[in-house]
Amino acid sequence: MKHFLVVVDMQKDFINGSLGTAEAVSIRSAAVEKIKTFEGEILATLDTHGPAYLNTAEGKKLPVEHCIKGTPGWQLDPEIRTALESRGYLAVEKPTFGSLLLPQLIEDAAAGEDFDVTLIGLCTDICVISNALLLKARFHEKEIYADASCCAGVTPEKHRAALEVMRSCQINIL
Repeated sequence: MKHFLVVVDMQKDFINGSLGTAEAVSIRSAAVEKIKTFEGEILATLDTHGPAYLNTAEGKKLPVEHCIKGTPGWQLDPEIRTALESRGYLAVEKPTFGSLLLPQLIEDAAAGEDFDVTLIGLCTDICVISNALLLKARFHEKEIYADASCCAGVTPEKHRAALEVMRSCQINIL
């Protein structure tokens, strides 16, 4: 059985940058520990926007520049990056909340073996839930997990609400 860990958008802008929160900062150590001790393969998504972000559909609804490719805010948080580099990982750039490429990369890496997927990261109520639901839809017979202690939402209330929605969709909450 193969195990995959998906580290969602643990980038500077979401931790202590333009969209950072105290909750995001507070889960960083737990996320680092999860990465270091995870027994399996690791993928890390990177929210990735261009300089015209504010003119995109997302930018018009969330008019805060963030994760502009090549900027310091787009980079992985240094502690997260160090943990990932110590283990080896595959980076997956995504232009929106969920990655349509992620399920295919996991399926290819599984190479026909049974597997499960665990998600951690930011934000529980936007990108974590989007990727979890995409993975559950693609791999409906596989166990998909979200580790609540290694996720943070835009607010604590939205974090809890997203966990409940994932639970309702048969995603296992750790």
